[in-house]
This record gives sequence, structure tokens and C-alpha cells, in this order.
Amino acid sequence: YLYLLCALLLGFSNPIAAQNVEMADRFRADGKIYIVVVVFTIIILGLFAYLISIDTKLKKAEKNDPSDY
Repeated sequence: YLYLLCALLLGFSNPIAAQNVEMADRFRADGKIYIVVVVFTIIILGLFAYLISIDTKLKKAEKNDPSDY
């Protein structure tokens, strides 16, 4: 099943990649590519911070009462 999923994703990625290149070229020409990079970086950092906070809470919960887990 994994090979089939990979093949399907690779098959559909070509038209999407062509559109993204045109869009990226337009953003780069307008100077807006930096805004896209900053927003993407903020989103990724927010996700990492959220995952770290969940991990910290989970470790604290496991430390307090390990018999429940």
C-alpha cells in the first residue's frame, strides 16, 4: 500500500509543481517571496513550540502518576 500511495503522490505532484513555480516566480518578481518565507517560518516555529509544550505536559503527567499509563 505504501508503494501505491507514493506512486499516486508522485503522479499528482507534477502539475502542482508547475503551478507553484509560476506562482513563486511572480512572488519573487513582486518582492513578496520574503513575506511568504516569514509566514511559513512563523507557522513552523509555532508548530514546534506546540509540540514541545505537549511533550512537556505529557512528561509531567507521566512523572506524577505513572500507574495510569
